[in-house]
Order: sequence, then structure tokens, then C-alpha cells
Amino acid sequence: MQADSLAVRAAPSLSAAKVGRFALRYALVIILAVFLLVLAATNHTFLTLSNLNVILIQVAANALLATGATFVILTGGIDLSVGSIVGLSGVVGALFAQNDGVGSCVEAVLLGILAGTAIGAFNGALVAFARVPPFVATLGNMTVASGLAFVASDGQPISGLSDLFLSISGEFHGISIPVVVMVVVVAVAWVLLARTRFGMHIYAVGGNPHAARVAGVSLRTNRFAVYAISGMLAGVAGVILAARATAGIATNGTGYELNAIAAAVIGGISLAGGRGSIIGTVFGFLIIGVLDNGLNIINVSPFYQLIVKGLIIIGAVFVDSVVNGSDD
Repeated sequence: MQADSLAVRAAPSLSAAKVGRFALRYALVIILAVFLLVLAATNHTFLTLSNLNVILIQVAANALLATGATFVILTGGIDLSVGSIVGLSGVVGALFAQNDGVGSCVEAVLLGILAGTAIGAFNGALVAFARVPPFVATLGNMTVASGLAFVASDGQPISGLSDLFLSISGEFHGISIPVVVMVVVVAVAWVLLARTRFGMHIYAVGGNPHAARVAGVSLRTNRFAVYAISGMLAGVAGVILAARATAGIATNGTGYELNAIAAAVIGGISLAGGRGSIIGTVFGFLIIGVLDNGLNIINVSPFYQLIVKGLIIIGAVFVDSVVNGSDD
């Protein structure tokens, strides 16, 4: 009888604990849902198809960066250089996009992406082979990539781009090209992470490096690969943004690393590595996009928007530490 009585008393508290953990895990989403409801009620244009299309176009570049950040963070790393890579890739692409013709356009796109991949590979080499801490390596290359962009552009916007290159940010048969690229990249990332040995190795490297090494997983190869992927996707984003801005601008990606990391972390990618999924990242960058769009609609200053994003990152990391927390 006494044991039954204890079980009855423990059941409500256990259920309450589960509800509390659920509410804590999804606290930011709940807050965002309230924000959306209020915004939709106060502004009739927010939920229109045209505005939703605008949101998708606006999140396309961040989606690419957030996808790259997902690969990196899953291994327990961080990439602070993607914003500068966006600027450098856009400048490189613009330098080769000033002549008409399909060949020149293809060359501009490929060289822009190659520039981003090169910086990403350099990050990977420093982290994987030179054993430089990811924060230090990518912080240093953030400055290097930014300096290269300013040198290549002489500090001036590279304009006069060909119409074919500019069409990269446009539509094809009524479908936004950046949105198509975003969907394809996310789909490929999901396949790689959820359905391939490479993805399994990435989770292993971030979740338990020692066990991964014992199992024969190459820590160096996988760490190198994720930074190269991050740089490549930043290169793609840089080319798209240069076409959208009609010029290659060295500062075009300033602060974009914040949005990318925020999207991944809000989506449940643990900064400790080894936990999370690309589906969560999708929700993360959509939340960031909706937040940006909504705050712009209600005329919130961009400076305050930065504060909000920073607080969101802190909140997301706090929630992760509580839900998946240690005993420290």
C-alpha cells in the first residue's frame, strides 16, 4: 500500500517534469509563435503569399551558411569566417562577371565558389592537421578573407556585372533560383547526414572523438571536410548575394556568421557537438528569417535586432545546456 501511494504521488511530479522540459526545450518556438500571432493580427500584409515569398528569398543565403555551420558544429567546431568568405566570394565572382556570355558567367560562379572553398579548406587544415583551435583558426581567417576581399576590390564595389550573372538571383519560370538552390542544398545535406557513412562519422567525431578514433574513423579527414563544405556553401551564398546586390562588395557578408550560428543553435544543434539534425537547422533559419522580416515590418531598428539575435543565441545555448546538461 505504501509503495502504491508513493507511485501515485510520483506520477504527477514526473509528468510535470516532462511538461516542463518540453516547454523549456521549445520555449523560443513558443515565444516566436506568440510573436507571429501578434504580428499577423496587427499587420495584414505579414501572412500574404508575396511576403512569405520575400521571407524565403531573404533566408536563402543564410540557409546555405547555416547548413555549413551545421556540419561544422556537429563535429564540435565553430566557423566564424563565413561572413568574410561571403564578401570575398562575391568580389571574386564579380571580377570575372563583367563580360557577357555563358562562359564568363560560369567562370565567375565557379571561381567565386572556389575562393570560398579554398578559405574553408584552409580552416580545415589548420583545425585538423595543425591542431589550431577552431575559434582561433576561423577568427584569423575571418580577418584574412576580409582583407583579401578589400585588396581584390580596392575597397570599391565591383559593378557593371553581366545580365546573365545578375539573373542568378532572379527567377526561372516563376521560381526563385536562390530558393531552388537552398532546397537542393538542404536536401543533399539531409541525405549526407542522415543516410551516409560520412554523416555517421561526423556525429561520431562530435559526440565521442575517442570512441570514433578507436572505431577507425579519421578525425582529421572529417574535420577537414566539414570546414571545406562550410567554405564552399559560403562561396555559393557570396555569389548569389553579389548578383542580388548587382555588385561585388567586400562587406557584403558582415555579421552573417551570427545568423548562421544562431540558426543552427536555435534548431537544436548542440555546440558540444554530436547532437542535432539538418531539419532542426531548417526551422532555425526560418525562425531567424521570420523574425527579421517581422521586426522590419514593425520598424524595429537594425541595432535592436542584433541585440535580439544575440539574446536568442544565449537563450538557445542555455536551453540546450539544461535539456542535455551535464552534472557540473
